[in-house]
Amino acid sequence: MAAVIDGFLREQLYERRQRLQQAAAAETDDSARLHLLLAEVDGALARLDNGSYGLCETCHDSIESDRLICDPLVRFCLDHLTKHERSALEQDLKLAARVQRGLLPSQSLETPDWHICYHYEPAGLVSGDYCDVIDAGEAGLYFMVGDVSGKGVAASMLMAHLHAMFRTLISFGLSLQRMLEHASRVFSESTLPNQYATLVCGRALANGRIEISNAGHPAPLIVKHRKVDRLETSNLPLGLFCEENFTVSEIQLSPDEGIVIYSDGVSEAADMSGTLYGDERIRSLIGQAQAVNPSALVSACIEDLIMFRSNAAKADDVTLFVLGRKH
Repeated sequence: MAAVIDGFLREQLYERRQRLQQAAAAETDDSARLHLLLAEVDGALARLDNGSYGLCETCHDSIESDRLICDPLVRFCLDHLTKHERSALEQDLKLAARVQRGLLPSQSLETPDWHICYHYEPAGLVSGDYCDVIDAGEAGLYFMVGDVSGKGVAASMLMAHLHAMFRTLISFGLSLQRMLEHASRVFSESTLPNQYATLVCGRALANGRIEISNAGHPAPLIVKHRKVDRLETSNLPLGLFCEENFTVSEIQLSPDEGIVIYSDGVSEAADMSGTLYGDERIRSLIGQAQAVNPSALVSACIEDLIMFRSNAAKADDVTLFVLGRKH
């Protein structure tokens, strides 16, 4: 994997070198800056050749891989950025966070047949979790909850990529299976080999029927008559391979029944002693509800998670999503 990423970065650097050489040959007022950039690219290529590429020039520890992918000229790890570089990174993160918040659906959404509520909590300024809801009218209510690989700005960019891709694919009226196959192929061909996404994708119809597929995400919980069952069927994560097949399950929900989907930031949240919150705790809590009221259920689960976590630091993004059928 490292060799593949090194090859990708080397290719990117050679392409930038070629473009800089062409621009610098024009002898414009910007020639001096272009020659400085060309020297930086040559320096990065030299570090690739001598094996020092990707190591911080101050502490000699590895530089964060997502930052190298975004900018192959990075020479220092996050702990040793200059004041100017740190300020620029903070501004990038704030902008990415604003963009990401703008992509999220309303936290509480109701149609004549369904009620959706969710909680979305980044571990930092930006999140790698993905959450979206699209009301396609008679075609159904589509919902997606996922988690992309990586962290920081790179992960938020992948989340935005998924958001745009699924909104485009839904407009074509494809079956859920075909839509996932197309999305996986596009994601695989347009990202690096170490980038993929776990995802639960579903479509809720007015008659209470749900089509749902799980691509490597924690198993959704099906809540019927106070009984909570895991949807055990699962496929490989989205984008892991160009050609993937996805199985789609069908379930029938009656009024006051629903589905709960969560990211591993919930089940793998730890308290001060390192004990994990776990899947069974959330299943037990959900099973106590008389009926699936999405707003009340989200509030109860997040309150319990906060109480469990106490003062322990957040290690991962947290997403909890509840879909309930109305009367």
